[in-house]
Amino acid sequence: MGLGDKISNAAEDAKGKVKEGVGDATDNERMEAEGKGDQMSASAKKAGENVKDGFNDATR
Repeated sequence: MGLGDKISNAAEDAKGKVKEGVGDATDNERMEAEGKGDQMSASAKKAGENVKDGFNDATR
């Protein structure tokens, strides 16, 4: 995984955590759900990059 991808995924995860927290604090279920979705998206991207990295390492 490239450094840019790591930073992007970490930023998306952090954004999701903030959205979830604000949504929870303000009883805004939509924002809370969006935050959880952002976090899940970041996790999925990270998992995909890890698989790709593992495959690249195995073929070297």
